[in-house]
Amino acid sequence: MTYTGEVTVGGPPDTREAGDLQITKIAVGPMANNAYLLRCALTGEQVLIDAADEAPRLLELIGDGGLARVVTTHRHGDHWQALSAVVEATGAETVAGEDDADELPVPVDVRVRTGARVRVGSCELEVIEIVGHTPGSIVLAYDDPDGITHLFTGDSLFPGGVGRTWSPDDFIRLVNDVETKIFDRFDDDTWFYPGHGDDSTLGAERASVPDWRARGW
Repeated sequence: MTYTGEVTVGGPPDTREAGDLQITKIAVGPMANNAYLLRCALTGEQVLIDAADEAPRLLELIGDGGLARVVTTHRHGDHWQALSAVVEATGAETVAGEDDADELPVPVDVRVRTGARVRVGSCELEVIEIVGHTPGSIVLAYDDPDGITHLFTGDSLFPGGVGRTWSPDDFIRLVNDVETKIFDRFDDDTWFYPGHGDDSTLGAERASVPDWRARGW
C-alpha cells in the first residue's frame, strides 16, 4: 500500500521504505502525538523518535527486534510520557538536545547539538538544532542516498506553519532557524514528519514562509 502518513490515535501505523531505512509512523493519545519507529533494513537495528504516550502500543510496535535508542525531539511532556516505560522495558539509550536534556524524566545518555549523528544500524541521522519552540529542540535529517531527504521535525515545523512560541523573540528565532537551516538547505522534494498531524514536503510549504513570518507569533 502507498504511504500517506495519515494516522489516527487508536488506528494502525503507516510504514514506508526509504532506501535502507524503514519508517513507521503511529499516533498516540491523548494529544494525538506522532511517534516514529525507524528500522535499518540491513541490520534490523531500531530507533524510536519521541516515546510520546501509550507505552504498551509503542512496545508492541517495537516488537521482539529490540530498541537501540530513543530520541526525544524536545522537552514538552506530551512527547515523553512513555519514555520511562519504554527505556525500562528495552534498555534503550536515550538521546536529546543538549539544552532540553535536563527537562526529561530519565537521564539522557547522549546530549546532542547541530552536526551530531544518530545511528540506525547502517543508516545515519543528522541532528539540526532549531531554537524557538523550546531552547533545545532538534530536527533529525536522513538523506537517502538513492532517494529524497527525510526530516523529523518535532514541533518546530508543521504543514501550514512553524510551531507554537511564547514570545515575539522566540518566534523570530524559530522562523529564522526554520528558514535558514531547513528551507534554504533542503530541496522541494524533502519530506518532513512533524510531532502531530500529517506530513508534508518543503515544496508544498516553501511559498508560504513569508506569510508565516508576516503572521507573527
